[in-house]
Amino acid sequence: MSQRFSERSVVVTGAGKGIGRTIARVFAHEGARVLVVDRDAEAAAETARAITEAGGHAVACVTDVSQRAEVEAMVGEAMTHFGGIDVLVANAGIFPSVSIEEMTEADWDQVHEVNLKGAFFCVKAAAAQMRRQGSGGRILLTSSITGPITGFPGWAHYGATKAGMLGFMRTAAIEFARTGITINAVLPGNIRTEGLTDVGAEYLRKMEASIPLGYLGEPEDIAYAMLFLASDEARYITGQTLVVDGGQTLPESSLALE
Repeated sequence: MSQRFSERSVVVTGAGKGIGRTIARVFAHEGARVLVVDRDAEAAAETARAITEAGGHAVACVTDVSQRAEVEAMVGEAMTHFGGIDVLVANAGIFPSVSIEEMTEADWDQVHEVNLKGAFFCVKAAAAQMRRQGSGGRILLTSSITGPITGFPGWAHYGATKAGMLGFMRTAAIEFARTGITINAVLPGNIRTEGLTDVGAEYLRKMEASIPLGYLGEPEDIAYAMLFLASDEARYITGQTLVVDGGQTLPESSLALE
């Protein structure tokens, strides 16, 4: 186990499964003390337990990021257990599929409450704590290629939140810069997570065929991008996006891959 992030406190939201779970695991493997945040208590506990059993240091924290009071309590948990926050990974998000024709105001609001407002609450609360500590910090957002770069049927509300994150991030980067806090975003493409297990082999084959590298990404590909942006080596990078998609957004059309 590496100790590159030894004694650093890392908060990862949406860490109960998928990409978030892997981000938490990778930071812990690098020596970080990780607050595993999820609204699903059982999932958060399972992630924290797996990290601890592997020799890492993790504490589960149940938080609904769409609720400001719960996010502020989350920061309090990081203070109680680790004495502060050095890195925030605002990863929590939902992506229910519904066409614009069928989409209700409630559908739209739910995705924005969790994905965009939740990111705002987490960034605001964590940055305030980082400023109090006076030693700077790293804030990382999980955006997506969907919204900022591409579109996909059923995800208009999701794409709007992921694009909105980047507009928010750029202004936040300017406002936080003088306090030594950087904020950047990772934009995943198609990543092999639990959510893809039910789509079927033929759909996965077509998906892989649209990616120049010819295969789906793994959660570790996103986690290591986050790890770099949180590292000392990335201290002069802020307000930027890192696309991790195997080249998926590069081809002008499918003809470019023939």
